[in-house]
Amino acid sequence: MTDNRKPKIILTGDRPTGRLHIGHYVGSLRNRVALQNSGEYDRIFIMIADAQALTDNADNPEKVRQNIIEVALDYISCGLDPEKSTLFIQSQVSELTELDFFYQNLVTVQRLQRNPTVKAEIQMRGFSESTAETDTKAGLPVGFFCYPISQAADITAFNATTVPAGEDQKPMIEQTREIVRKFNSTYGETLVEPEILLPDNSACLRLPGTDGKAKMSKSLGNCIYLSDSEDEIRAKVKGMYTDPTHLQVSDPGHVENNPVFTYLDAFCRDEHFEKFGGCFQGRKASFEFHNLDEVKAQYRAGGLGDVMIKNFLFEVINDTLKPIRERRRELEKNIPYVYDVLRKGSEEARAVAAGTLAAVKRSMRINYFDAGVLEELIKEQTEKYK
Repeated sequence: MTDNRKPKIILTGDRPTGRLHIGHYVGSLRNRVALQNSGEYDRIFIMIADAQALTDNADNPEKVRQNIIEVALDYISCGLDPEKSTLFIQSQVSELTELDFFYQNLVTVQRLQRNPTVKAEIQMRGFSESTAETDTKAGLPVGFFCYPISQAADITAFNATTVPAGEDQKPMIEQTREIVRKFNSTYGETLVEPEILLPDNSACLRLPGTDGKAKMSKSLGNCIYLSDSEDEIRAKVKGMYTDPTHLQVSDPGHVENNPVFTYLDAFCRDEHFEKFGGCFQGRKASFEFHNLDEVKAQYRAGGLGDVMIKNFLFEVINDTLKPIRERRRELEKNIPYVYDVLRKGSEEARAVAAGTLAAVKRSMRINYFDAGVLEELIKEQTEKYK
């Protein structure tokens, strides 16, 4: 019996900006591992997007190069299995650049300018769109401006049906879908139109920084890294921003927009109360909680201090990160293995991308030297010039 089921394929990845933090874990890594182990997908490609990172780091390629191993170590430590997922480096799959080149002719400058994700990224990085030579801000690199097209090449090269991403990436995926539809309508059905897979943990789509800032960022120094030691985690949790109106233990506290509770929403499970319930036992007040809702209710009512909650949060986060940290330390002793995973993954990814590129060239009828095509061209042109 023939299986006509359409293969389910995932493409996802990260720019190599350094060690990954718990924001990455909550926002994507944890879900990637679950998808990998679900058995629902035929192939999973996970890309370290070094070429994309170079669009705003062209003057410092060494930083990008050094960060590749950091990301790979965190990937494998978190549970991404090279036997189940293909981990690869973007720049090592040259077919992506060729696909990008062909897709550029299907997108206008005006359409790129309307992409809200591009506009937000340009503003965040302080790029100027001014053409004046006296402009003091950094000019906008063409590569960065065009990265939605590059992303479309990444996705379609692997015939990805599913792209796990956050809400902020919806305009990017929609632009990929537009490129696919434009290509298929112009040259014939060739490319697969992907769907975005949004996270279901909407309360924790983006963890705030430990300082209460909206974004956890390496440059702001408000991250808890997956590879942080127990002492580093303890110090960072102890110094976390909480509710500024909760001045006395007896004061009613606010759970909403309180980073400590946002982190608990992301990491806490009911079994943590059995393991670490002692954090809520003190000389002046003691509590017995069975779930996070009970903690929130007591905090809102007053009488529950931030120190107790932070002690509990530390135990919860450390319990989650301990096996990841230990696995990373073992991997750090075997760096050749990690690079071998990336080399093999890049070779596998390139073979798949080469197949897509060949199909694209056939559809565009620019596969001049393929078997049978050249003979037909020679015959056609010979007849023309008789």
